[in-house]
Amino acid sequence: MVDLESEVPPLPPRYRFRDLLLGDQGWQNDDRVQVEFYMNENTFKERLKLFFIKNQRSSLRIRLFNFSLKLLSCLLYIIRVLLENPSQGNEWNLFVPVFLNCWLAKHALENMINDLHRAIQRTQSAMFNQVLILISTLLCLIFTCICGIQHLERIGKKLNLFDSLYFCIVTFSTVGFGDVTPETWSSKLFVVAMICVALVVLPIQFEQLAYLWMERQKSGGNYSRHRAQTEKHVVLCVSSLKIDLLMDFLNEFYAHPRLQDYYVVILCPTEMDVQVRRVLQIPMWSQRVIYLQGSALKDQDLLRAKMDDAEACFILSSRCEVDRTSSDHQTILRAWAVKDFAPNCPLYVQILKPENKFHIKFADHVVCEEEFKYAMLALNCICPATSTLITLLVHTSRGQEGQQSPEQWQKMYGRCSGNEVYHIVLEESTFFAEYEGKSFTYASFHAHKKFGVCLIGVRREDNKNILLNPGPRYIMNATDICFYINITKEENSAFKNQDQQKRSNVPRSFYHGPSRLPVHSIIASMGTVAIDLQDTSCRSTSGPTLSLPTEGSKEIRRPSIAPVLEVADTSSIQTCDLLSDQSEDETTPDEEISSNLEYAKGYPPYSPYIGSSPTFCHLLHEKVPFCCLRLDKSCQHNYYEDAKAYGFKNKLIIVAAETAGNGLYNFIVPLRAYYRPKKELNPIVLLLDNPPDMHFLDAICWFPMVYYMVGSIDNLDDLLRCGVTFAANMVVVDKESTMSAEEDYMADAKTIVNVQTLFRLFSSLSIITELTHPANMRFMQFRAKDCYSLALSKLEKKEREKGSNLAFMFRLPFAAGRVFSISMLDTLLYQSFVKDYMISITRLLLGLDTTPGSGFLCSMKITEDDLWIRTYARLYQKLCSSTGDVPIGIYRTESQKLTTSESQISISVEEWEDTKDSKEQSHHRSNHRNSTSSDQSDHPLLRRKSMQWARRLSRKGPKHSGKTAEKITQQRLNLYRRSERQELAELVKNRMKHLGLSTVGYDEMNDHQSTLSYILINPSPDTRLELNDVVYLIRPDPLAYLPNSEPSRKNSVCNAMGQDSREETQL
Repeated sequence: MVDLESEVPPLPPRYRFRDLLLGDQGWQNDDRVQVEFYMNENTFKERLKLFFIKNQRSSLRIRLFNFSLKLLSCLLYIIRVLLENPSQGNEWNLFVPVFLNCWLAKHALENMINDLHRAIQRTQSAMFNQVLILISTLLCLIFTCICGIQHLERIGKKLNLFDSLYFCIVTFSTVGFGDVTPETWSSKLFVVAMICVALVVLPIQFEQLAYLWMERQKSGGNYSRHRAQTEKHVVLCVSSLKIDLLMDFLNEFYAHPRLQDYYVVILCPTEMDVQVRRVLQIPMWSQRVIYLQGSALKDQDLLRAKMDDAEACFILSSRCEVDRTSSDHQTILRAWAVKDFAPNCPLYVQILKPENKFHIKFADHVVCEEEFKYAMLALNCICPATSTLITLLVHTSRGQEGQQSPEQWQKMYGRCSGNEVYHIVLEESTFFAEYEGKSFTYASFHAHKKFGVCLIGVRREDNKNILLNPGPRYIMNATDICFYINITKEENSAFKNQDQQKRSNVPRSFYHGPSRLPVHSIIASMGTVAIDLQDTSCRSTSGPTLSLPTEGSKEIRRPSIAPVLEVADTSSIQTCDLLSDQSEDETTPDEEISSNLEYAKGYPPYSPYIGSSPTFCHLLHEKVPFCCLRLDKSCQHNYYEDAKAYGFKNKLIIVAAETAGNGLYNFIVPLRAYYRPKKELNPIVLLLDNPPDMHFLDAICWFPMVYYMVGSIDNLDDLLRCGVTFAANMVVVDKESTMSAEEDYMADAKTIVNVQTLFRLFSSLSIITELTHPANMRFMQFRAKDCYSLALSKLEKKEREKGSNLAFMFRLPFAAGRVFSISMLDTLLYQSFVKDYMISITRLLLGLDTTPGSGFLCSMKITEDDLWIRTYARLYQKLCSSTGDVPIGIYRTESQKLTTSESQISISVEEWEDTKDSKEQSHHRSNHRNSTSSDQSDHPLLRRKSMQWARRLSRKGPKHSGKTAEKITQQRLNLYRRSERQELAELVKNRMKHLGLSTVGYDEMNDHQSTLSYILINPSPDTRLELNDVVYLIRPDPLAYLPNSEPSRKNSVCNAMGQDSREETQL
């Protein structure tokens, strides 16, 4: 160790501690060299160059001085010519033509403009520079020609400057009057030279100017900074702009009165489409819409759009891309770029894939397409036409559609479609101010009875969460924000009280019969609604009551409607269905024990993507092995190979999709929510073109009765194996691979044809289809010879000509909720600019978000036992007083009463044969023909002979009357139709037998073509209820009424994560 320490060299003097304290003087003896940088710029030559050339401001001064000298010399030449005496002789005066200095002045002007833009640190406009060069060139040519002609004609006519100017203008404009002409050979040669120069120089300048102008038109120029500071504008960022997307945005955005003065700046990287250019040239849009070609990733383009001064920025994804994930990545980068450039600009972002949503959490409003799509399709299976209900609520309409139609259902449907969601503070409202301190259900019922508005939710002043139907225990405060459904907002309403009408000797009576029910009159005119107020004051301390009609007193048992209490009574609530577990079935004790062992309630332990909202669901105690999730493959745990073998008690819900994306998880969650009764849970079968990955299977293996199968709807065998013959609903999701096509509207071609095949093979199956383009819904369940469908097509065209945003609403598949396009929900993002609560309310209705204390959307069906209620107002009272439910609309199904439709031909073959044979043939011949017709169902190949037989009968037309001939024609159509159906039925049955499946339960002749369905949102209180009406309800949260100390079976779950989450939900 001593040797090692002796070998360590001592520290240099400047690193010793003594030197650090006393200072080190040894640095002066170091070999250091001082370096002076930029030495060459200190020379006299460089200083002069810097001052006169490199420095923009000094160079600008020098060039300005040079330009002034050149311009001054030209002015002095003109003054000398004007002051010259023309009578001094015609001698040839040779001197330097000073007027040529104009070209030097032009060159100095161009350099000066360049220095000016460099000095103020701005990039000059190419258009401005080119216009300046053109104007200066044209002026120099004219000035040179004027001075040259005047100078060379001194020995001739001695033209003055005005005559020279007149000659030049006439010559260059190719008019050539001939009253002024050059006489000397030199002036003639000069004119020839100037014309040649003009023919060469000017076309080049004009060509460059035209090219720059065309490029400027393509790029769109800039949005003025002055306009951005004085006017309000929003920016729309898209990767490609289609005419449908543009018109949907403009129609919805400018549907609100307070947005009429806004400008829309479109920032798109592609060149403007021909159709878009044609639309933007319409005066209605040309003054308010500005198209800029550029990228949101470039600060220069964002500066052109004045993004920092914009009121909002809408960033939309391109759903027609083959790779939707790549489209989302582009949207994310655009959102990041806008947030970096303009942090204070509100962002409204549309995303496609749910797994990409967490990248843009900073955005003010986000709409995930697949989340909304699958949740809406799932609710369509249990609440029919939920997609149509949500679409009508998020579209702006005044309820004027279909009012000129002769069909009564179209008038009602069109008028109710004008209902939207609005908000107002309770103490500022005429609708709800009188209900301060009363329960929510009391306020909702009486507001609907008195004003015809439907109160659906509230929000506390100090809380950001919206509560849909918080229930009868919720007490209304003065500062609460009320959300209601009405034809228009309260600020646009005028009120007329019927108590002010003239009163005769008729005494005021109570509301004790149907004749005294209030009549809800709504008059929509110029955005203002006049509402007739009814006398709804309470006549007793217990509240208003509606008694049964006197003619019903003869019956032994007739239920009565209890009054809606102002403040909820604890004892009465305990007797309602709110406290009872809606998911527990009335079963025997043994069945109940087995059911509890099979299912539990809790939060799913695994989510397939980040950002999914936790939902309380029915779960299994143990996850199912992946092999048991395969429906058509047996494994060591079960030996079932088709849906029939499982023996499900409820009908199936089949989802046909291309891949098992993360969005499909949102289809399963609403159907397995904790408030769905166990006995009503439908088995879910996923029919996938591609096998799912392990992450997706790990997410769905906790849900009961969820299976998948690899197959396609193109294959009949796959459809039969997955149980299509006894399915309640078939959901066909649009495939990503077919969303893009050479012709845009052809993207749905494969889906439409496949669904049409399903419709023909399984006519009793309820098929719910998603399309890319809403315009293609007219091809759903297409019948070429159906006159009623043709009449609806004409009605759609008329409504579109009137400027309706919902022209497609009268199509029967859309009205019935059997077709849906996600592009219809684009208006949800646009509406959120005015109504920032619309996305939250829609997510609560669809079950995507669950807020403690907030209700959920469900439905109930009106049966014969419920028809005693009679009207919608009495139903409203019945629901509010018993279960606390709030109805928001009716789904009604009616039969088509049209003889022109193919579906209305009702004369059977056997009936016509019996009539014919009784007149012309013997009884034996008649029996023979009947047996032939009866055997036709067993032998479809006899169709050709049957048609020949029908044609032979039709040739006997002159022997019959006109009515008989019409019957023959109808009989031929009916025979053809039945024969075709029988062939399709035989095809399906043969394939089922080949696959070893039972044909029991397959009903090939059941057809729903003769019915039509539609939605009535917030109908008037006096609307009569009909049999099989489906009423949309917002039911209170059952967990909100459970005591915290009371043990509940709802909280039994096998994982700790679910237990913690459920305790928070109860609180």
